[in-house]
Amino acid sequence: MVGVRRPDHFNPREYTVKQILMRAACVLAVSGMILPAALAAQSGGGAKLDDPTIVAIFDAANSWDMETGGLAAKKAQSADVKEFGKMLSRDHEAVRQQGRDLAKKLGVTPTPPGPDFQMAKDHYAAVAKLNGASGAAFDRAFLENEIAYHKAVIDAVTNTLLPAIQNAELKALVVKVAPAFQAHLVAAQNQLSKLPSA
Repeated sequence: MVGVRRPDHFNPREYTVKQILMRAACVLAVSGMILPAALAAQSGGGAKLDDPTIVAIFDAANSWDMETGGLAAKKAQSADVKEFGKMLSRDHEAVRQQGRDLAKKLGVTPTPPGPDFQMAKDHYAAVAKLNGASGAAFDRAFLENEIAYHKAVIDAVTNTLLPAIQNAELKALVVKVAPAFQAHLVAAQNQLSKLPSA
């Protein structure tokens, strides 16, 4: 049908720069939210989940998604997966900058978690797996990683982080960008469904 957009269709060339930046803000802000929840869970709930902790983890989470998106932009076999990786990398870079700007405004110095932090370990393991894959196997591994990561982030934001955020500006940023993170999840799921069976 003319003029009807299929919900499973993803074409990054259809988005304006503003739409891409909004989606990027969502993805990175939301992805930055899973790490505090993991931090609290790792410490048996003893770590205080406060706004400075949430803002401080933005940078690492966004950098990690930029890294995996960049790998897909370079290594993907499918042109669609390559473009998706480029978009993720751009989106996360824009949201990372928004997180940095907000951190500066709030007087918070982002300090990434150490290498023993579980989310860091998971990221390094995912990157190692992606670096060891090629062709169609890379595409599948990348999309599966993005789906799992986005699902975990959405869950953490919804159930842990939004209720914990005290600062109105931080909460507004997370609420504003949350729909774009869901859009990235759906796009990754749709792309995975189009890949040939393994």
